[in-house]
Amino acid sequence: MGECCHGDGDGVRRGDVSSGVMEGDEGILYICPMCEGVERMGFGMCPKCGMALEPLFSEEGAEGKAELRAVRFRLWMGMALTLPLLVIEMGGMWGYDWIVREDRLWWGLFLSTPVVWILGFSFFERGLKSVIGGSFNMYTLIMLGTGVSWLYSVSGTFFPEIFPAAVKEGGLVEVYYEASAVIVVLVLWGRLLEIGASERTGDAVRSLMDLSPKKACVVGDFGEREVFLGEVEVGDIVRVKPGEKVAVDGEVVEGESELDMSMVTGESLPVGVSRGVRVVGGSLNGAGSFLVKVDKVGSETMLSQIVLMVARARLSRLSFQRDVDKVSSIFVPLVMGVALISFMVWWVFTDEGLSYGLVAGVSVLLIACPCALGLATPMSITVGVGRGVREGILVKDVASLELLERVDTVVFDKTGTLTKGKPEVLEVWSLERGGEEALLRCAGALGEASEHPLSQAVVREGKALGLDWDRVKDFEVFVGEGVCGTVGGEHVILGNERLMRREGVGVSDEGVAEKRGGGWTCLYGGVGGKLGGMIWVSDKVKETSLEAVEGLKSRGLEVVLLTGDSEEVAKHVGEALGIDIFYGGVTPSEKGVRVRELREGGKRVLMVGDGVNDAPALSVADVGMAMGTGTDIAMESAGMTLLHGDLRGVLKAIELSEAVMRNIRQNLFFAFVYNVLGVFVASGIFYFLWGFLLSPMFAAFAMSLSSVSVMMNALRLRFLRL
Repeated sequence: MGECCHGDGDGVRRGDVSSGVMEGDEGILYICPMCEGVERMGFGMCPKCGMALEPLFSEEGAEGKAELRAVRFRLWMGMALTLPLLVIEMGGMWGYDWIVREDRLWWGLFLSTPVVWILGFSFFERGLKSVIGGSFNMYTLIMLGTGVSWLYSVSGTFFPEIFPAAVKEGGLVEVYYEASAVIVVLVLWGRLLEIGASERTGDAVRSLMDLSPKKACVVGDFGEREVFLGEVEVGDIVRVKPGEKVAVDGEVVEGESELDMSMVTGESLPVGVSRGVRVVGGSLNGAGSFLVKVDKVGSETMLSQIVLMVARARLSRLSFQRDVDKVSSIFVPLVMGVALISFMVWWVFTDEGLSYGLVAGVSVLLIACPCALGLATPMSITVGVGRGVREGILVKDVASLELLERVDTVVFDKTGTLTKGKPEVLEVWSLERGGEEALLRCAGALGEASEHPLSQAVVREGKALGLDWDRVKDFEVFVGEGVCGTVGGEHVILGNERLMRREGVGVSDEGVAEKRGGGWTCLYGGVGGKLGGMIWVSDKVKETSLEAVEGLKSRGLEVVLLTGDSEEVAKHVGEALGIDIFYGGVTPSEKGVRVRELREGGKRVLMVGDGVNDAPALSVADVGMAMGTGTDIAMESAGMTLLHGDLRGVLKAIELSEAVMRNIRQNLFFAFVYNVLGVFVASGIFYFLWGFLLSPMFAAFAMSLSSVSVMMNALRLRFLRL
């Protein structure tokens, strides 16, 4: 992986070219729309596929977006030119002939031309590309509706004799300059609302981004100096001063304080930190000062991961969104056909002829524009994902959000998921009298090289007793079983009974069944090919786990427990939480097999886990949900992450899924029904019943209102109570 720099001096921004989303000098995060949804660093072209990068979120918010400013400018200019045109036309309609009709034609041509062909040029450009590419969309209809009405008006102005049926009193053709201009203005207005709504959905992400300070105080042989955050590297020592925000992810190496981590981890009360405690960027420091050894920078930090997950969610697509796209690709040509038939019927078979035929055809094109259909799904997804971020629910793949509402079985890992993941050593038993400290030294050396919660419990116990140990050599991990290595020239093993038997080490059954029945976990220690003793640890159940399990069962969901711990420990935890189905002694691969068996049996499975050993099951499940307090590989394997590590978030995620999918269905139903009814109204059928023919201006206004209605319905998700 290479390193990329942009700018120089104080403006330098560094990052990994595969780091995902990157913040540029303009304060905008850039993203590649291709690369199978993989985000790339900003500025110019994607280094992988060469596609132009697109802005994702702006720190400045909606007011700072270049596109928003451009559309707003075009809208104001369009209104400045269109309003006088409307006054001139409406004045003539209401009998105020202070401008003669012939002059009104030339004023219409003069005022409408820059609106249609300058301010609305992008619509024609996109519409023409859709026709050339054979992929008809909303811009196809806008191009046809606006272009036809303007070109007809110009032809009628210069060559009225070719439209005898459309000639009105005074020998002039009825023209629609004001309609073509108003259409452009209304489409710009709808686009402005769309961009603004989309930007507001990024508020939650931007608020998290704002937690990270721009600079950090690095400590070294040179003393202390303040540098830009992009210049901090892994291994640097950073000082966090009283009242400052933590700038990096890392481990405290000196000092003590209290941190407000509510915006990052959900902890409502300040958390005490001291040597050995991990801190994350964005936390607010209290009155103390401490030093942090940096272990994650750039896109690897927790806040960057949040942005990455939301970015992926914005790019990913629901299965029925693809169906909507297919329907739209068929719907647009059908609308064009209906518009042509309406035009021909009016022109050939009625006395009103060409003029009314043109009104009907253009109105059909405009009112049936599938803007609302196109917005229905992405708007709900974007708002829903943003709402989830505020609750600590990170959606990496929106397919998970779609499937979550349909799950009927929830499978939990134990350690770090249902339990706190911080087990404590309760008892050390050695085969040799007084050999407990020697056993802890060997186990501590192995545990210090491992990230497993059980190993870390042994390390904490050894340090609490003031023990030290040699550095381990030839360290090896057996996922789901234990670890081994060379300590002080001896081959040492620390793990479960399955690992011991595989390594040919005999184990003792003394008091094992009784302790396991109480929820204790046994770590066997083997030294030199022989059993050295046992270390008993226990991991307390989280206070919120029982509430979460009961909530899931009350919704009619089946709850299953899978753990690598013994059957006795699984039974103890299952009984404590009211989980009737549990499996102990399950290897990582067996977890995946169990989940696959549930799916093959017709179940829709949600797997919740936090460790490396859960990755296979998280990948196999219909929906994988990782704990934000767990390992990176678990979060990478899962489609969703619970940032706060609170299992009540599972219930909130399900409620969020139900609300988002319900909102999407509402949007799609309204948009589809609206378009179908709009075609009938605009075609002129009701003219023969009630003398009513829809004007292109009102058709464009109705089209904009349909899009606004969809957006407003989607924005209701921002206020969803979870």
